[in-house]
Amino acid sequence: MAKKIKDESGNTYVQKKPFYKRVWFWILVVIVVAVGASMGGKKDDGSKDSSSKASTSQTASSKKSNVPAEYTSALNKAKTYSNTMHMSKKGLYEQLTSDAGEKFSAEAAQYAVDNVNADWNANALQKAKDYQSQQSMSPEAIREQLTSDAGEKFTPDEANYAIQHLND
Repeated sequence: MAKKIKDESGNTYVQKKPFYKRVWFWILVVIVVAVGASMGGKKDDGSKDSSSKASTSQTASSKKSNVPAEYTSALNKAKTYSNTMHMSKKGLYEQLTSDAGEKFSAEAAQYAVDNVNADWNANALQKAKDYQSQQSMSPEAIREQLTSDAGEKFTPDEANYAIQHLND
């Protein structure tokens, strides 16, 4: 309980107990300790699986730690461009290195393009479908746009795949 104290001028003040002397504090401590003990005491029956997961995660983190930050940033940008704008490999590289684009070094951009794990055929197909639905372009006009150096910069094989599957 709080204590009432009067000072020299007759004013009354309430003096509260310190938090560590309050009941709610000790209840909270007991709950935290109990939860911590119950979580810490559990054993994983699949110890073989958990150790392989740990080694895989260590390998992945050691790979990540050996990759320069610029390369990781370029890869993150490459994933975004590939997943949202469905860019070609060449278009992606140029976007990452362009002075009007991301301004990454040639090495970082190449690392990103090599590691983005994009399906270039699927990207070409998505671009083709966009041109068909948004601009009502003919298949031949789409093929030209997909392969053009002024356009999307897909390879002829990627453009052919897109045209073949345009109406799937």
